[in-house]
Amino acid sequence: MPGNAQQAENQDRKRRTLTAFLKEEAAAKGFDICRITRSDAIPHAPERLQAFLAAGCHGTMGWLAETAERRADPRVLWGEVRSIALFGMNYGPDTDPRDILAMRDRGAISVYAQNRDYHDVVKGRLKEIATRFGARAGEDVKVFVDTAPVMEKPLAEKAGLGWQGKHTNLVSRDFGSWLFLGSLFTTADLEVDAPERDHCGSCRACLDACPTGAFPAPYQIDARRCISYLTIEHKGPIEPELRPLIGNRIYGCDDCLAACPWNKFAREASEMKLKAREDLKQPELALLLTLDDAAFRAFFSGSPVKRIGRDRFVRNCLIAAGNSGEEALVPACMALTRDPSPPVRGMAVWALSRLMPQEELIAFARECPPETDEEVVSEWIMAGVSRCMS
Repeated sequence: MPGNAQQAENQDRKRRTLTAFLKEEAAAKGFDICRITRSDAIPHAPERLQAFLAAGCHGTMGWLAETAERRADPRVLWGEVRSIALFGMNYGPDTDPRDILAMRDRGAISVYAQNRDYHDVVKGRLKEIATRFGARAGEDVKVFVDTAPVMEKPLAEKAGLGWQGKHTNLVSRDFGSWLFLGSLFTTADLEVDAPERDHCGSCRACLDACPTGAFPAPYQIDARRCISYLTIEHKGPIEPELRPLIGNRIYGCDDCLAACPWNKFAREASEMKLKAREDLKQPELALLLTLDDAAFRAFFSGSPVKRIGRDRFVRNCLIAAGNSGEEALVPACMALTRDPSPPVRGMAVWALSRLMPQEELIAFARECPPETDEEVVSEWIMAGVSRCMS
């Protein structure tokens, strides 16, 4: 019996030592918060994920359904995992990201994408921590940042980083809405932190702030109406009724995040790689509409914007142009009706239909070459022009 007691005491000491070491490493590598939970902490995740998928709320993100089993249970992703450490890195903006929405000749890029790709920044730091922790603990470790099928937000809530608000995003009492998340899975037995409770109360600021009504109910999101999904993940044409609601948002949307009252406790990001580049704070649509593939890749080098590709990005910029009321953008939109990409040509037609008088649009259409793509032809028809049929 004394031997068992001594063994238990040694295990407790090791658990405390390793937990303290991990959190010290997190702070040393620039993370603002690190908390720990168990691998079995989210037992209700499978049924909630299945309900989301069954309703079709994932849109065209087929990979969510394909990885559902692994995503819903960390132990399916990695059977040996015992403890999961969640890390948060603050990326708070220095101004209200909604201010740019009134600047109709500018494009609004989500705060998280205004500098280096956070996946690279966060994962690089996590790998350094994992190397040191694995050597110290003598245990196996794996790190994940968004790209693997890990439900970071429910796990972060259970670990005590914050809670999932009514907009389904994580909210922190110390950092508001602005935390990048990463996770470290390990076979080590670590001390577990207390989960955070919901502090939303009766507030519905985030729900009311959504321009497209993407929240069918509190704590539920329909990606098919979410501007972040539409401008980043969705590859095809965006539904005509949603285009005017997108405004000048060309990559993502921060409205529900920025509306949260808990942001009064938020602070500006301290990590320089996460501070906004000046040229991405208020980029001019006139410039963005001229980008070919090479110029797009150069302009967004190192930015997460680069991953959606030039054609989808210019599609977004054309929607913003159509919503701008800026006649000065007409020549750029005209030029894009001859673009090699059908989605770009189609949105150029839509933008012109919003910026030009009908008779001028019809006159311009007579100068255009015959159109062979069905979706682009459909855009001309919706614009009241039938001249450009093949």
